[in-house]
Amino acid sequence: MIETGPVSNKDNTTGTEVAGRVADVLLLFATGPKYLGVSAIGRELGVSKAVVYRILQSLVSREMLATDPGVAGYRLGPAAVALGASALRGFDLRVAAAPVLRRLRDETGETTTLSGLLGDERVYLEQFESEREIKMTVELGKRFPLHAGSSGKVILANLPADRREALLAAPHDALTERTIVAEDELRAELERVAEDGVAVSLGERQAGAGSVAAPVFGPDGEVRGAISICGPEYRFTPDLVERYRELVRAAAGEIARTPAATR
Repeated sequence: MIETGPVSNKDNTTGTEVAGRVADVLLLFATGPKYLGVSAIGRELGVSKAVVYRILQSLVSREMLATDPGVAGYRLGPAAVALGASALRGFDLRVAAAPVLRRLRDETGETTTLSGLLGDERVYLEQFESEREIKMTVELGKRFPLHAGSSGKVILANLPADRREALLAAPHDALTERTIVAEDELRAELERVAEDGVAVSLGERQAGAGSVAAPVFGPDGEVRGAISICGPEYRFTPDLVERYRELVRAAAGEIARTPAATR
């Protein structure tokens, strides 16, 4: 257990609460800006600066967080990066998808990605970058909402009905001018995606980017993530989009049948 020093009765902090706060602090670095300061963390979590400071110092001492000369705030440290890398290496779906995504990259000349479902969001777990000079790349480990982009939409479309409905009822931010945010329009889009088994995005999550994605299911029939072909939008012509539909659909099925993905 990470120690954070003595806590006053005013804070009324139990061991379980402290552990939860430590986890909340680390999650802020996974979803927020690269650098965070004591005041920003305190405001976000509703915790006193004194408590936040003790947590940060404890995490720094274990290299879960670090500071840089001349930069205000804290960032993820080498121990956190190593922990994340270890988790990715042990993720069976990632192991199963790697050779398929590599082959798909070579076949299309575009970047291929694997996303995993994480709570009510998705996170990029793997990518094989295009060898072209102009290409699209993604940030591994960064969370994205499910309503924007082909990978998010194809995961959302295949969630259990009650969970999908709860997410549809929540407000949706427009990441670009093409992001579908109206509930009725998004619902209609997801129905098309569920029927087709493939989602297409042209500038919905990132302006100027095109992508085609298919869901990957586990042995229990639940959606576990998505694979995509992505690149500059101008290269995603109607003919190539149709070709990529078939390619990602077949590739996703191949990954789901791989023993490493079913453990």
